[in-house]
Amino acid sequence: MDGLADDIWQSVRLTVELAAITTVILLLIGTPIAWWLARSKAWWTEAIAAVIALPLVLPPTVLGFYLLVTLGPNGPGGWIASLWGGRTLAFTFEGLVIGSVLYSMPFVVQPIRNAFAAIGDRPLEVAATLRASPRRAFWTVAVPLARPGFLTGAVLGFAHTVGEFGLVLMIGGNIPGQTKVLSVAIFDYVEASRWREANILAGGMVIFAFAVILAMTLIEKRSAAVRP
Repeated sequence: MDGLADDIWQSVRLTVELAAITTVILLLIGTPIAWWLARSKAWWTEAIAAVIALPLVLPPTVLGFYLLVTLGPNGPGGWIASLWGGRTLAFTFEGLVIGSVLYSMPFVVQPIRNAFAAIGDRPLEVAATLRASPRRAFWTVAVPLARPGFLTGAVLGFAHTVGEFGLVLMIGGNIPGQTKVLSVAIFDYVEASRWREANILAGGMVIFAFAVILAMTLIEKRSAAVRP
């Protein structure tokens, strides 16, 4: 029983750690991308947006295959890993973070972009008349007004990372303590006909999914209530 609890807890801890790191990275790099997409008038803006949105329609195994090649010993990932004496970024936690960032990016960027676009030009023009610099206007006007988009993006990015399976299995495999996240653990238990363990983890994922949907509904209702 203790061994089972330790095994499950290890997968839970690894999944939460991966989702948290991925979400923080996506908020940091996704915010300027979303701001640019929302404000840019360039004709190729939507082409960039389409590239970012590719994980929405690409099978996870397709993205996983190309990431496996990229992160492997013969790709850029092998060269990067060699800087600290490694051979590859594939089948490592760092590789999972890279893959998760790319795979969950549209779930964070799109809500923030929509929130920025909904602000319009007027609040920023008012800030400019008050002699606020573009940077100050961004942090004091745009970001607070886009708060619902940030909350939505953070929740979706975290939840999507928790639920990843195909991509993490391809680039991470099934290494306990390193790449064996919850979705992979459930698959592993089912393959081994360990139905009790699979049911425990699957039930937890159902509860988590319900909490995410409820949180999204509450965020949407609250933003609609304060919307002018």
